Amino acid sequence: MLIRLIVEIIIGGICGYAANSIMKADTSNTLKNIILGIVGGFVGGLIGNLLGIGGGWLMGIILSIGGACLVVWLCRKLSK
Repeated sequence: MLIRLIVEIIIGGICGYAANSIMKADTSNTLKNIILGIVGGFVGGLIGNLLGIGGGWLMGIILSIGGACLVVWLCRKLSK
């Protein structure tokens, strides 16, 4: 259980980095990028469950990156 949580946090951080590269976000704040990736992974998983898509690690990564992009976009809009 704890190892799965640690792995999901690491994957969320990696997805946050990927989302920030895709969205061309500020790369100077690494901790913020990782946190946005973790939150985005959670959001992507929720959206995937609501839509009935998911299952498998590849779909999980795709949903996490999509969720992280959404969170980065929202963060940009709210910070203006």
